[in-house]
Amino acid sequence: MRSSVSDKNRILLAGGFHKVKSLALSLIRKGYKVTVINKNYADCHSLAEIQAMEVIYGDASKPYVLEEAGADRMDIAIALTQNDEDNLVICELCKKRFGTAKTVALVNDPKKTEFFYSMGIDSVVCAINVVAGIIEQQAFMDEMATRIPLGSGRVGITEVFISPTAPAAEKRIWELDLPRDAIIGCILRGEESMIPRGDNRIFPGDTLVVISTSEQEKEVIRKLTGR
Repeated sequence: MRSSVSDKNRILLAGGFHKVKSLALSLIRKGYKVTVINKNYADCHSLAEIQAMEVIYGDASKPYVLEEAGADRMDIAIALTQNDEDNLVICELCKKRFGTAKTVALVNDPKKTEFFYSMGIDSVVCAINVVAGIIEQQAFMDEMATRIPLGSGRVGITEVFISPTAPAAEKRIWELDLPRDAIIGCILRGEESMIPRGDNRIFPGDTLVVISTSEQEKEVIRKLTGR
């Protein structure tokens, strides 16, 4: 009898909230078994509302927290904290101490990408490099490149899940009252992803990939989600 996806793929998500929440929901829908570690108690309480997901309150850079989360049974560990050094430590512990098959680390400083690879991290995701790639590939976003200095490291990518009660639900892109330097770069809807235009409508259950300056991230999230 063939094993299900969840029997073979256990995924550990460490740190973050909005990124982790949207990623966890997507993985669970695809049948993966997801465990989340977060050191913010309020975030843990909110994440615990997601069914079929285990939530551990604690600092994922601490070995005993990873042990409690079952890091030795994980197939993939993904570190998504805002601190590059913490992400490196989490991935190294999972790989070298707990034997996790694959590690993925988020880095905010593109200069650290090669160093992370040299330390044995299997996959390194740099938000700034992703933004640069999007700008190069999408002509309609060229204007943003003249307004937000990518090289300064002030650009962030945030995944925002839209609940039925969110202010952005059922609105069109052009109706959103977002800061001037914030752009909806992509809409994730089920198995589909789309580059939005002004007349695209946002539906409950969508995940928006938002590109903005780090200073405006909280305001953008508040206007989209109401929290």
